[in-house]
Amino acid sequence: MGYGFALFAAAPPEIIRACAKEAEALGYTSFWVNHPGATDGLGSLAQAAGGTRKIQLGIGVIPLHTRGPENIIEGVRSQALPVDRLLLGAGSPNPGALARVRAGIATLRAGLRARLIVAALGPKMCELGGEVADGVLFNWLTPEHARASAELVRKGAAAARRKPPTLFAYVRLAVGAAGIARVRKEAERYAGIPAYAANFQRMGVDPATTAIAVSRSDMIAPALAAWRDVVDDVVLRAIPGEDTVEDTVTLVRAAAPR
Repeated sequence: MGYGFALFAAAPPEIIRACAKEAEALGYTSFWVNHPGATDGLGSLAQAAGGTRKIQLGIGVIPLHTRGPENIIEGVRSQALPVDRLLLGAGSPNPGALARVRAGIATLRAGLRARLIVAALGPKMCELGGEVADGVLFNWLTPEHARASAELVRKGAAAARRKPPTLFAYVRLAVGAAGIARVRKEAERYAGIPAYAANFQRMGVDPATTAIAVSRSDMIAPALAAWRDVVDDVVLRAIPGEDTVEDTVTLVRAAAPR
């Protein structure tokens, strides 16, 4: 199982650069940012690209209902992102999510040679990801429910007679009381989004229990063990106690691949 490390795209550039460099040095396979509405995740990812040489660079994910595929292609080129290392994530909420993602992936594939990642939450999107994507990114899932989603991805790939895509899972990571409190706050925010509310209802779990939110760093490895043989790469989405270089790099080191 590979390990990725992820940050909020609006984190200060010095945090992004320091964490990307440290993640590469410690053997993480990928470094990710998201694409929140007010921040261009491609620009944030360019900060990580500038200080690294080999680590894969992921964006999880760009919403196709607010930024069309042609604009995404232009953004990748204008930021001079290395497409050989790029894991380009795309997704869409309903209504029209399936058709929008199918068309968007086709346009992106025609314009870029990057690996294309689909964000999948519901069963139909999991199957579509298996059909058209190079990777599928899960978010806010328990390992048990990620395993079921992975089967749907493989079902979609089999129906399309293609190799199953790489499976990634975003897993929030926090160590200490301040970070745990921030995980709880973020979980509550996502629970207010209809698609995620339905997801949590399907699983029957408290959203915060999908995170690795622990009091000590030596508790990270046992929690990660539950993800083995579920996905190909666990992407640890850092929730530091404070948004400082020191606190965030400490998380990079605490969860480093052994």
